[in-house]
Amino acid sequence: MLRKSTLIWIIVIVCLAGCKSDKIATIETGTRQTQARNDTPDYFRDLDLKALDSGEVWENKYGPGLKLTTTHYEIFTMLLEPLILRHIPRFIESAYEAYNNQLPEHIESKTKFTIYLFADRPQWEDFTGTFAGEQAEIFRRIKAGAYYHNGACVAYDIGYERTLSVLAHEGWHQFNGRHFKFRLPSWLDEGTAMLFESYGTKNGTIYFEPGENSYRLDALKKTLTKNKMMPLKDLIATNPGDVLATDQTESVMAFYSQSYALVRFLCEAGYNKQPDIYHRMLTDGLRGNWPLDEAGKKIATDRNIPRDIQWNHIVGLVLFKEYIGSDFDRIDKEYLAFCRQITAK
Repeated sequence: MLRKSTLIWIIVIVCLAGCKSDKIATIETGTRQTQARNDTPDYFRDLDLKALDSGEVWENKYGPGLKLTTTHYEIFTMLLEPLILRHIPRFIESAYEAYNNQLPEHIESKTKFTIYLFADRPQWEDFTGTFAGEQAEIFRRIKAGAYYHNGACVAYDIGYERTLSVLAHEGWHQFNGRHFKFRLPSWLDEGTAMLFESYGTKNGTIYFEPGENSYRLDALKKTLTKNKMMPLKDLIATNPGDVLATDQTESVMAFYSQSYALVRFLCEAGYNKQPDIYHRMLTDGLRGNWPLDEAGKKIATDRNIPRDIQWNHIVGLVLFKEYIGSDFDRIDKEYLAFCRQITAK
């Protein structure tokens, strides 16, 4: 009998890989060591289990799946590619530490986060129809990516590097959605999430490098070239869900790439000679210390209120003026110069 709490039988993966069904690998959770027969494929014997606490079969309607458990995450995956299985536990735990590095104190989540990772878009769309309810149609407008909803990240295979990238992005929404007292305005939430989209490995350590995010830099360059840059006042008031609903590809590209650039601008340009503006905004959002009136605090706290244009305008504009400044003409010029600088490389 399969003991799901302690063992994972990867025979289903072996079968999918076209190997004989008698080749079985198991993961012993107590020792975090791989035990495999000599004829088990190498990619099972070489699994990196440093960040994996346990594994078990995930029974679902789509076919063979696995549940991988790490210190802070439960990953339900239909994507059984050995490369993903080998790296995703350590990658997502590295992202968790990177989220914490944005804050002055380390947050230890008491309940594990949930990730659903599907093998293809049809599985993802079908699951989304049930899981996301009324918002399913908006999420289905995402051309190639993932979303965060009801406390879970939901993604599908869009290639090894990009799949990990979107998981790190959505993982930030998941992290601050649980731990921050105030919800972040859309530009700040999305801009920060994009800091984790580009990554590398050095001496076995995964690091995140915002300046190497070619996907966002290319989009920003196109927006600049076409003279489609959104004024900061408009950017601050924009909700990406509203843009997605209208299916305006250029507007979506502009919002995301400009939010990415705005957060980098605050982090890197030493703006206004005030240290750590960006980090103070995040910390005060975490602790509930934003300078908002009672109505603003209610809007920022209540996660049942949609983050529409009005929400972003009320909360986002107040925060921008308080932490960054109210001279939008001057800030726009400096921000635009920064955008040109980072896209000129």
